[in-house]
Parts: sequence; C-alpha cells; structure tokens
Amino acid sequence: MDTPDLYRPLTPQSLGDRLAGVAAVTGRIGGNPADWTVREVGDGNLNLVFIVEGPKGTVIVKQALPYVRLVGDSWPLPLYRAFFENHALVRQAARDPGAVPEVFHFDELQALIVMEFLSPHRILRRKLIDGERVEGLGTVLGNFCARTAFRGSELSMKSADKKKDVGLFSGNVEIPAITEALVFTDPYYAAEMNHHTEGLAPVVATLRENTELKARAQRLLMKFASNTETMVHGDLHSGSIMSTAVDTRIIDPEFVQYGPFGFDIGMLTANFLMAFFSQPAHRNAGELAGYQDWILQVIGETFTAFDAEFGRLWKTERTGMLYPAALFEDQGQTSDDACAGLLADIRRDAMGFCGIEMHRRTLSLAHNADFEDIGDKTLKARLEARNLMMGAELVLKPDSALSTETLLELARQFNVKDIL
Repeated sequence: MDTPDLYRPLTPQSLGDRLAGVAAVTGRIGGNPADWTVREVGDGNLNLVFIVEGPKGTVIVKQALPYVRLVGDSWPLPLYRAFFENHALVRQAARDPGAVPEVFHFDELQALIVMEFLSPHRILRRKLIDGERVEGLGTVLGNFCARTAFRGSELSMKSADKKKDVGLFSGNVEIPAITEALVFTDPYYAAEMNHHTEGLAPVVATLRENTELKARAQRLLMKFASNTETMVHGDLHSGSIMSTAVDTRIIDPEFVQYGPFGFDIGMLTANFLMAFFSQPAHRNAGELAGYQDWILQVIGETFTAFDAEFGRLWKTERTGMLYPAALFEDQGQTSDDACAGLLADIRRDAMGFCGIEMHRRTLSLAHNADFEDIGDKTLKARLEARNLMMGAELVLKPDSALSTETLLELARQFNVKDIL
C-alpha cells in the first residue's frame, strides 16, 4: 500500500499532540491537548472522524485512511482524496455561502481536514428514519444543487478557469472509479461485493435480464465518466447532509469530480425516494401517510427551488461562453426557451441517475440504513422491490417523470404495488 512515510492514522490518544502546534485549531478549541476531549465518531465507509472539544470550542477532524474502511486494507484507496475534498469544500463555500462547514485547517501530508463542528445537527438519513422534519429542507438543497451546478460550469465560469479546474479534479481517479463500478455496473450482474435481501431474487433477475435497462445504465455511465459540465459533489445523499429542525448543511464531497448537471440532484432524489418507500417499516399507521407526504413535498420543493434558482442565475450570472447574451438578449430576443430546454435535459438525466442509485443502494455494496434497519426481512424485501421497480421505470422511461407532479405520482403508484 503506497502511503507517505510520515503519514500516521490518528487515534484519540495521538490527535492532541498532532494538532497542538496548529494555531487555527488551538485558537478555536482553547487550552492545551491535556484539556481536550477527543471522541472517534466515524461511522462512514471510508474515513476516520473525530470530535475534539476544548475550553473554548469544538471542531471536527476528518482523516482519510489508505483503504476503504467498510472493507478493510484489502481495498486500498489513495490518501489524496482529502486534497480534493478540501478543494471541493472551498469551491462549494464560494458558490453557495453557508451551505457547507467552514474549513479551518488542511494537512495534505496527513490527509486530514479540520472543520466546523455542526451542532446540534444530525445526519439527515437518521432524522428521516426517526420521522423528524426539517424546515425549508427542499429549498436549501435545491438552491445548493442549482448554485453549485451553474456557478461551477461554463455558463458562469471563464472557460480557461473551468478547464483548469477540470484538470485539477481529473486527478481524483480511484474515488470516482468506485461510483463507476458500484453504482452503474455492479447492480446489473453478480459482482463479488453485491448482496441483497433474501426474497428479492426474482426482482433482481428481472432487472439483470433486461438488456435495454443495462444499456441505458451504461449510457448514463458514459455521461458520468465523460461529461464535464460542472463540478459535482459526487455522493449527495441523505447521509451527506446534516440538519437541525431549521438548518441544513452539506458535507463529505470527497467523491467530487466534474460531471453532468443532473447527477447530484438525481442521486439526492433517489435517497429521498428510498426514505419514502422504507417508511412503512418505521412509522405507525397514524403517522405514515403524513410523513410520506412530507418526504414527497421535500422532493417537490427541491426541484422547484432548483429550477427557480437556476433560472435566476441564468438571467443574472450567465457570463461564461455558453448561451452568451450576444446570441439572444443583445439581439432583442429572449433566452427563456433555451433555459427551459436545458432544464428539461438536466431533469431527464437526473431521473436516469436517480433510478440507478435506487438500484445500487439495494443491490451492490454500501446499502442505505433506511432499508438496512428493517428487522422484518419479508417486509424489507417487499419495500425494496417497490424501490427497485420504480428505479427501473425511471431509467427506462425518464420522460415519464419530467415534471415534479408525474414523478411524485409515480412514487405514490409504486408505494401501493405488491411486487413480491
């Protein structure tokens, strides 16, 4: 495993001494390492995460490991992913101020980032499982997707700056390769690390026998791997979002790359739909319908905010080489139809990416807690089957969900289907 000689994974015992000389850290925590409380709280698939608390304040310390934590050192990963995560956070903070945690310190050699401690925020996925609501959630997420998409593209950026950025992030090779395999390819054949709930075999067989479905998934993989429209978060799901009842932040952009406009919002929508389909296992009968309706409302608000903010930026910040005013407004013509056409293309791609993510999180590595926390395996399989078949519908017929109303109605229809 190729790691720098001076790299050392942190432990709660070693962290204090390692950060004691970093003024940006000690100034926020206060005191000295002997006064700090350090807890290792990483429960993700890849990294070490620590909460460090001192007399003055608290920070989060995130360190990349040279392997996939979920699997172990048999699956090596480069430490440079922390470098790209740091650069992504800096750009996201500029493109949507306040949407991501503030970075206080980055140590490239040790692959660690010290950042703002979000409290009393909780991981959104857990809040959805627990039946909690977040005020303004869809608006915040829709704005984030629109602002980072628009401002990270040649609709807004100078072409030279954007191409330079594409070159920088193109060095993030192994991390997007995980997405290329686990998301777009592995669900559709008997890949080594795949696993699914007992009882789903007939549905899985149906998906893998559908050559049109697999071809469309590969076409979307081509777009993901080859299209550099904008900087994408790359792993935007309810586990990459932290919320209180009134505040929401986006975290963990280490899967960052330049990719299609519709990727982030498509992946995000898939995770809300999986939360929606899983709810019969988490809510009692009196709460179920109301909470499922709220999740669908969040999806709707996300797309409404995305379209509105993208349209606003189109009118006020379209300063890049794409769709220049010289072709439209400067000739006394409107570019509204051009914007609407681009938004329709983005939605079409988003629906395809959404469907594939619904498959991936049920069939390949790294499943969602929305389903994994369900103890009744028969119920779990029945709910996952609805998720899988709606995912197939979105991949095969993305045009059937180009409006928010048709997407949400499709979810309601699959929510009452007895597929198993």
